[in-house]
Amino acid sequence: MKRLMLARHAKSSWANPGQEDIDRPLNDRGERNAPEMGRRMLERGEVPDVVVSSPARRALATARLMAAELGIPREDIVIEDALYEASVQTWITVIAALPAGADAVLMVGHNPTLTDLANLLCREVQIDNIPTCGVLRLDYGLRSWAAVPRSSPADWSFDYPKRPSP
Repeated sequence: MKRLMLARHAKSSWANPGQEDIDRPLNDRGERNAPEMGRRMLERGEVPDVVVSSPARRALATARLMAAELGIPREDIVIEDALYEASVQTWITVIAALPAGADAVLMVGHNPTLTDLANLLCREVQIDNIPTCGVLRLDYGLRSWAAVPRSSPADWSFDYPKRPSP
């Protein structure tokens, strides 16, 4: 089984309008939401073998805060340059090349591409928007990451910071 968890970076700061997009940090809400979502994942047993992040400061900070809650050392986070300003096809290529030995992967990136990718991979439910720090979990009865884009998930869940508790 392969478990793919797609996370949009937490809320970023626009305090410095002249700052390069890739360098924007998280704002206070983002700093709170990312660990919270990591804790929720841990409570559900959704612990990844590998964490892959866009190199953007806000995405990497999100990945690090979530990973800390999941007990994953920050030096184990893989920075994938191709995920910044990536197309859906680029994401699919990166997913297909994930390590065969990893059965659960958390990937942190950006909208609108992440929502487009989510809707391509999980056709059963269309998501209008993955909100900041939202996490879509997709479970596949597969042995190969390369087969993920051509398959439907056997199970899925969607969580985000403002989602009401069950």
